[in-house]
Amino acid sequence: MIKEVIVVEGRDDTVAVKRAVEADTIETGGSAVNRAVIAKVKLAQERRGVIILTDPDHAGERIRKIIDAKVPGCKHAFIPEADATRKGDIGVENASVEAIRHALSRVHTAFDKADSLISMEEVIEAGLLLHPDAAARRMQIGNQLGIGYCNGKQLLKRLAMFQITPEEFQAAAATLEDGGKH
Repeated sequence: MIKEVIVVEGRDDTVAVKRAVEADTIETGGSAVNRAVIAKVKLAQERRGVIILTDPDHAGERIRKIIDAKVPGCKHAFIPEADATRKGDIGVENASVEAIRHALSRVHTAFDKADSLISMEEVIEAGLLLHPDAAARRMQIGNQLGIGYCNGKQLLKRLAMFQITPEEFQAAAATLEDGGKH
């Protein structure tokens, strides 16, 4: 049984999570996260802790940001878009049991206003900005580090927020050089 309560978007996501692990969930009911949902998440965070596991799309990212802003200290789990897509539909409900378990095994806790351990120069040197394949490379490194896909500015924020170490970053960046085959 996972101690923390897992926040998902809907009923199908709950079903998928419960197929993969024994856990309790809170469903946001979509991207319009209301006060009642925030109150439940706050209580869960106080009593057991919370893991946010939303879809790897714009709406899921919006929900993640709303909850993270209103309920500090939540943990985050990310499923790569490729592992959460079936027939063009992106969502946690489409992820395999293995993909859900893998995401939950690599949970990160957000630290508000944390100093980045990775510099902008290192991000540029890794080809994650100002590179013809920067977006694809950010997708790869986000999946490697378990922090999800994001644009360049957001990548710097997530590296700081989740306190990714220089060693973790360099190891993940090294996989980019050989096409991510590590």
